[in-house]
Amino acid sequence: MERTTAQAPGTARPTAPHAPDAERLRRWRMVLGADSTDSTGCTLKGQDAAMDGALNALYGGGAGKKPGGGRGAGGRSAGLGASTPSVARWLGDIRTYFPSSVVQVMQRDAIDRLGLAALLLEPEMLEAVEADVHLVGTLLSLNKAMPETTKETARAVVRKVVEDLEKRLESRTRATLTGALDRSARISRPRHRDIDWNRTIRANLKNYLPVPGPAGPAGAGGAAGAGGAGARGGAGGAGRAEGRGTIVPERLIGYGRASRSAKKDVVLCIDQSGSMAASVVYASVFGAVLASMRTLSTRLVVFDTAVVDLTDRLDDPVDVLFGTQLGGGTDINRALAYCQSKITRPADTVVVLISDLYEGGIRDEMLKRVAAMKASGVQFVTLLALSDEGAPAYDHEHAAALGALGAPAFACTPDLFPDVMAAAIEKRPLPVPDKETQQ
Repeated sequence: MERTTAQAPGTARPTAPHAPDAERLRRWRMVLGADSTDSTGCTLKGQDAAMDGALNALYGGGAGKKPGGGRGAGGRSAGLGASTPSVARWLGDIRTYFPSSVVQVMQRDAIDRLGLAALLLEPEMLEAVEADVHLVGTLLSLNKAMPETTKETARAVVRKVVEDLEKRLESRTRATLTGALDRSARISRPRHRDIDWNRTIRANLKNYLPVPGPAGPAGAGGAAGAGGAGARGGAGGAGRAEGRGTIVPERLIGYGRASRSAKKDVVLCIDQSGSMAASVVYASVFGAVLASMRTLSTRLVVFDTAVVDLTDRLDDPVDVLFGTQLGGGTDINRALAYCQSKITRPADTVVVLISDLYEGGIRDEMLKRVAAMKASGVQFVTLLALSDEGAPAYDHEHAAALGALGAPAFACTPDLFPDVMAAAIEKRPLPVPDKETQQ
């Protein structure tokens, strides 16, 4: 911040700041809040004052009260007031003044800082908010306390978010996994249209045979002496045949694209403790996408201290989400025991555990189950989070123990998930992000 120096008696008064300086002071005033009015010499008017009021209601000195408060040009009055109309007006204001990504952050902060979760139980509030994954997580945590008059509105909000996620994630997931399934289902006696020619040629390079020169005296001359006519290409086609050969396809490699039966079994085992809200939302959407693929048999299991199998609801991810109950303790061992009991084709099964690994059950038993599944041929994947929220909090000791068993635990963004699943299906090394991104 620049300060003006004192003026000597009789000197001219300082002129108003130039436009760039005025804009800089305006920005500092918006950042520092009403207490900086005197130091910046900047008074906000019009839309700037309204934006300042909306920010002050959430982040001002009185934050901790419910939103409402004044929006005038004179200083910030904190809080959003207790009335629903005040909150609805504030939600409308922030959607007017800020882009959608900022609105979602402010809504999340309002729920956390000002205790607005209870107000989301009112239909008019749900209609005013900007729906996103984090809001869906909050609604799911309030599901049991939600009155009947609000549930239909809540389902509509959740459905909108789920449909947006499906549009963004489905096509790439299908394309990536379809290719992985085709490559993983190799057969040794494929039909002609199912032959993978690149792999077949590589597998039979040892069976390369050079093509001999044409029969007859000219051909013999070409083969017998480097100075003969055949070597100069003058006899028949000997010169043209030089360097050619054939590969005997002793072993054909292909994949059964035409098969209608499930090639792989996928088990999604999802921790529904409160800290995993965003992961539950994304996993439910991916579960529905995977279940819609005919060549995959998908099972979805959620758990806290109890285990619930939601596979029969996978045709509608909204039903899956409202079948969860966010919060409570965690018993990973019990959940894995249930999943293990449902595995019938270990070599063709991928188990995906999505959990922060804070185990409330029997730790050693959990690790033994993972080791037993891997020994039987199961591809076991541990995701500490399935979200865009950045590095998650997790139990480092348990993560290290799983890594020692050959099941590295790492956080995964929704965009990376199809690649992780493709690698697991093909039994390739998993695309584990760098450690720096996990910390």
